[in-house]
Amino acid sequence: MAEDFRRWMHYLTPGPAHRRLGLVCLGVGHLEGRLPTVGPRALDHHVAVVVTQGNGWFSHAGGVPVEVIAPSVLWLLPGVKHHYAPHDTGWVEWFVDFTGPAATAYQDLGFVDTATPVTPLTTAEPAAHAIGRIAQAIRRGSPYLEVETSALVHEVLVALRHARADEDATGHPVLAGLARDACLPISVAEHAKRLGMTVGDLRVVVRRLAGCSPKDYLLSIRLNRAKDLLAGSELPVAAIARRVGYDDPAYFTRIFTRRAGLPPSEFRAQQHGGLVTADLS
Repeated sequence: MAEDFRRWMHYLTPGPAHRRLGLVCLGVGHLEGRLPTVGPRALDHHVAVVVTQGNGWFSHAGGVPVEVIAPSVLWLLPGVKHHYAPHDTGWVEWFVDFTGPAATAYQDLGFVDTATPVTPLTTAEPAAHAIGRIAQAIRRGSPYLEVETSALVHEVLVALRHARADEDATGHPVLAGLARDACLPISVAEHAKRLGMTVGDLRVVVRRLAGCSPKDYLLSIRLNRAKDLLAGSELPVAAIARRVGYDDPAYFTRIFTRRAGLPPSEFRAQQHGGLVTADLS
């Protein structure tokens, strides 16, 4: 009897040099129709299964099956048993297998949702398009295939984060509020008050969305702005410190040096072509 589904799959075996990229593609595929049941099984790497049409069910870690309704992504996690299939009408899916230290970082940053292994999407098109580009790269072949596919896995994960149905594609309002006021010389407690939240609730939300504490999130925004001003203006370091929320330029210099790896004046000199300029602090 002929199969009532269609599939295309291809798998890669990146070597040690490619694995040092931090994130590598192990496989990619496109399946549609009344697909056979997958599992129960556990893998040693991550897989994103993007369901673009149809519906079905998914069981994670031996739990009760939950409904899958397109568009959505199924997160298959390393070492965690999973079991899933479309309903009788079938579905369309794109999948990408990936591994590496960066995969764990994406998980820690909330891009790979361990708490919601079936994540509803507003659209699956950008992620499916990126996975399709991986498939195209494999079909045409290239001496740089592992590097190209690695870069595209990053693109898939970012596209899936933007498309989450429980988040605004333009950015979560809590993060937007923190970014707006990041350079004000106020405490995390005051930021929480401005957002109508407790400090504890703010910590939980920022950790889930950005993978760090509110203090670290604010610090990154401040230092990014400081770098722009150091590279693009002749403002004294003390003035830049005040613009990004630090009344004490010595404290700003210590914070900048610890995070950036060099003092503000040296960063400025590097961005100005390595010319040593007068100390403007």
